[in-house]
Amino acid sequence: MSKLGKFSLLTLVAVYFLILVGGIVRTTGSGMGCPDWPKCFGSYVPPTHISQLPANYKEVYSQKRADKNIKLASYLNFFGFNELADKVLHESILHESDFNPTKTWIEYFNRLTGVLTGIFIIITFYLSFKFIKKDTKVFVMALASLILVVFQGWVGSLVVSTKLIPVMVTVHMLLALVLVAMLSWIVIRSNPDLLINTGKINIKWILITLGLCMVTLIFQVVLGTQVREVIDHLALNLPRTEWVVNLGLEFEIHRSFSWVILILHAALLYQLFKLEIKSRIVNSLIAVILITVITGTIMAYFNIPAVLQPVHLLLGTLGFGLQFFLFLQLNSKSTQLI
Repeated sequence: MSKLGKFSLLTLVAVYFLILVGGIVRTTGSGMGCPDWPKCFGSYVPPTHISQLPANYKEVYSQKRADKNIKLASYLNFFGFNELADKVLHESILHESDFNPTKTWIEYFNRLTGVLTGIFIIITFYLSFKFIKKDTKVFVMALASLILVVFQGWVGSLVVSTKLIPVMVTVHMLLALVLVAMLSWIVIRSNPDLLINTGKINIKWILITLGLCMVTLIFQVVLGTQVREVIDHLALNLPRTEWVVNLGLEFEIHRSFSWVILILHAALLYQLFKLEIKSRIVNSLIAVILITVITGTIMAYFNIPAVLQPVHLLLGTLGFGLQFFLFLQLNSKSTQLI
């Protein structure tokens, strides 16, 4: 495996670790542990005690977010997203939470992990310089990944300023999946040996089934972010034992849709075994999908244990990554995307 291939794979692992940490931030309610961005309470090293903050810290950071949201709302109105602009300007978004050192440092660790991932992306881009002449597309994709990470950082700042409104959290998650796909492409493109030789076998229906698996899993991840939002609201007013029965339609669809994902992956597995196409990625994908469904079932019947929430999110995004990686392995033409 080339140097770029090895490091882009390491970067891919770093992205998934960041997704896990982000899930922990969400589960612990630490998303607003730092009310500003990129600093935390105006410092690169956050405070450990409220005495280190000014008496009017809530008003200060609330006003900073208000100024930023006014600009964001003007852009949204310009592009016709009037309803979203109204949500961004809602007064509830400006309500500042009490200082909590534990939540502050959890969010700070999340940001440090994000910075480390960004450094990995920069190094990946640097290593891609060797491919400028022999394979320019690899360099272009590495550059696109770097640009996406910078954009993702900006979106992250909006997630904070808008106090985690659902649409911003969903966009943040979907961009992470796009980054996973781009890094996977770099790994495969820079290491042709990873391609699966299917010979003259017609794999058209396998690719179609795999494409459906990817689409449905992305839909399921988006549904999961909506369920997570409902849980956040329920957690403010109800004990954990009453969450599941009050989750509503989003949860019902999310739970039932798991059957669609299982059936599609069973069909994919049947097609692969029928044509004797074997890969470690296939085995890993099936295992991840099964464990994802199992963790989801445990959450549904055992009052959504906090420890399983970030794990369930990580498994869902990992499933998509394995699906896309397998798609690239099976279809050499897929690495000609740019």
